[in-house]
Amino acid sequence: MAQLRVLAVDDELPALEDLSYLLRADPRIGEVATARDGAAALRLLDRAIADGRPIDAVFLDIRMRGLDGVVLGRLLSQFANPPRVVFVTAYEEHAVDAFEIKAEDYLLKPVRPERLAEAIRRVAVSADVPVDGGESDTIPVELGGVTRFVSSADVMYVEAQGDYARLHTAAGSHLVRIPLATLEERWSSAGFVRVHRSHLVAVKHIEELHIDSGKCTVRVGDTELPVSRRHTRELRDLLVRRARKARTL
Repeated sequence: MAQLRVLAVDDELPALEDLSYLLRADPRIGEVATARDGAAALRLLDRAIADGRPIDAVFLDIRMRGLDGVVLGRLLSQFANPPRVVFVTAYEEHAVDAFEIKAEDYLLKPVRPERLAEAIRRVAVSADVPVDGGESDTIPVELGGVTRFVSSADVMYVEAQGDYARLHTAAGSHLVRIPLATLEERWSSAGFVRVHRSHLVAVKHIEELHIDSGKCTVRVGDTELPVSRRHTRELRDLLVRRARKARTL
């Protein structure tokens, strides 16, 4: 793909200069614009769109004078073709806000070059995918005091645990403070289906559907999950349609 055009926003000049330097050092980035506050960032973004050279991604501080990063991120999400957002902050407590805004990543200051490189990779991959309902999504999780983002593409199934949900991947599981119903709505177009009041499953990871004496289960990896009676017919029909489609390709 073509090199990325990005905008770095931070009201602290030393932090802005450091971030800009690291961004310019990455070969995937062609242009780096800078802004010292949210209002200036919006003006720059509008001018870039008017010039036919829209910004691909905004690397955004959160606590700034005037228009803070969370509010600016929400404004950007309302654009017809929103730029990708990567939060760069000294504060961990805004990770849920980042999830709601669908940020590509969440970096903690001081920014480590390898984490910035991973965030740029996410932006580059996302920029190559048309923005539609089928693209992957990410969720912030806490691992040993460090915030990481888990992609929906890596999640095999989700298990409800009260007001929380546990994301199960091939590498392990992560507990997040998001209700299962919220993930069901958000990930339905990404290939996830509700099979039980306590489980949401990625259809691509279903290896077997088993019905015995009216009871239905699905096997996802090494795990067997129950399918409620109300979801059995819908799931069976969905898997049949997928199998027929695969045979015609």
